[in-house]
Order: sequence, then structure tokens, then C-alpha cells
Amino acid sequence: MTQALEIEPIATVVGGRFEPADDYWGGTTSIIRLNPGFPVETVQGLAEFSHLVVTWHFHQASPDDVALHARSPRNNPAWPPTGTFVHRNHRRPNQLATSFPRLLKADRLDLHVTDLDAIEGTPVFDLAPYFPEMGPRGNVHTPRWPSEMLVNYWSEPKG
Repeated sequence: MTQALEIEPIATVVGGRFEPADDYWGGTTSIIRLNPGFPVETVQGLAEFSHLVVTWHFHQASPDDVALHARSPRNNPAWPPTGTFVHRNHRRPNQLATSFPRLLKADRLDLHVTDLDAIEGTPVFDLAPYFPEMGPRGNVHTPRWPSEMLVNYWSEPKG
């Protein structure tokens, strides 16, 4: 029997970008502001790590926009149709994302980060330090289309 999971956000993204975008996230700085009810000790030692693993919600996406079928990434016919769980966008059933921002500093319950691809007001449901030892093991391989699609993902915004 499947059981639903009810969770509350532990933090909110403050600053950074204000509109979702497919590309040009490079250099974006923001704050992950933990809920004020948490004691400061919950982040003790976190500043010793360079990167975080952050799970957040596409809060501006509509549940009606979930796409449970194969489709070409970014609707580009040059890329093969792939299933819902091959995409990393808001059209997933729970509309959750995982990002790996660089931690610039921890200021009490404010975690200053760069390269977090979530926008102002985004609810954060979990975070942890990134441990390379828990990253992928063995050779990592992907098809060519993600590299083509994401060529400008971490580029600096234009203009």
C-alpha cells in the first residue's frame, strides 16, 4: 500500500533570480533562509563544506503541467523523445528538483550560495552537505543531447 508523505519546507530561497529560465544561471547568488524555529546548531559545521545538496519545489509550476509521456527535451525535434523521469524540469509528478549549489558562507540560519537554480520564494524541503564519497560510482555516461541542451545553463546571464 502506498503512503503519502507530508512534509513542510525547512527553508525559503531569498534573492537571486525572480523568474524561471532554461539557461544562464551562472553567477546567480541567493540565500537559503532556514526557518527561524530551527536552532543555529542545525547548521554547525556546514561552513566547512564547499557544496550543498538542496531539494526544492517548483512552486510556480501548475500540477496541470505534469507530462506523463515521452517528449523531446525543450520541444526540440533534434533531440529524441524521452520519458518523464528522464527530464529534470517541473513537469515531473511531485515537481521537485535537486541542485548542488556552492556554499559561500553560513550566517546563522542564512546560507549564502551561488549557482542555485531556484528562484526567489522557492520552498526548500531538504539540504545536506555534498560528500564526493556518496556521489556516483564508476564511469558516468549520458547521451549527447543533455550536453547540447545545457551548453548555456551555467553561462552568465546576457545583457
